[in-house]
Amino acid sequence: MSLVNGNRKFKIFVDFDGTITKTDVGEALFINFGDAARAREIVDLYLEDKITSKETWILLCESINNFDTEGFVKFLDTIEIDSEFKNFVDFCKNNDLDIFVLSDGLDFYIDKILKREGLENLTVYSNKLKISGGKFFPVFPYTDEECNQCANCKRNHIITNSSDEDITIYIGDGWSDKCPAQYCDFIFAKDSLLKFCEKNRISYYPYRNFGEVRLRIADLLKRKRIRKRHQAELNRKAVYLQG
Repeated sequence: MSLVNGNRKFKIFVDFDGTITKTDVGEALFINFGDAARAREIVDLYLEDKITSKETWILLCESINNFDTEGFVKFLDTIEIDSEFKNFVDFCKNNDLDIFVLSDGLDFYIDKILKREGLENLTVYSNKLKISGGKFFPVFPYTDEECNQCANCKRNHIITNSSDEDITIYIGDGWSDKCPAQYCDFIFAKDSLLKFCEKNRISYYPYRNFGEVRLRIADLLKRKRIRKRHQAELNRKAVYLQG
């Protein structure tokens, strides 16, 4: 395993649904404003790897008719974020740590929630949503045709926004975090991502909130030497070789 010392740059990549927020907003959106039974059926197909993320969003959006915009605004007001996330963002700024939000969700609700919390200046990569005539139409500007893990390829964002010398950190909780986490040196995991890491013997830090993540990263910053995760380096090199 290689060692990193001297001047080093930390790049932090954070999932949105269930990580920054306390609930999966995307799933709740379609359950509350579409056909709930159909939405659950579609999500189950996705979790069983029977349909791709892109197919999931297309099917979910097709389940929406006569969207209740006013009701949606009230719904968003009920969505809470991790109580320590704002402090974590301040910590990153104060320590010159680059932070990116990588979501396989939709900008439609992500942007609104971040703006409400005064976090609209964060760099966010997500899928897009257009609404016309009360119907939903998803747009996928960051799809990788050779990889169907995410409609928004988080792996590509990690590789594009970091160099081999950077220390990369991934923070997530769910299904869409399995792939991108494997390209980072340090992983903070809970729920489905934690189970995936345990099953595949991938080293990780368990966490309950961003306060715990902040303390652990603060400890990393104090170290004179940091070991990069060898398997993550190999995974990144494999992508480079693919062109």
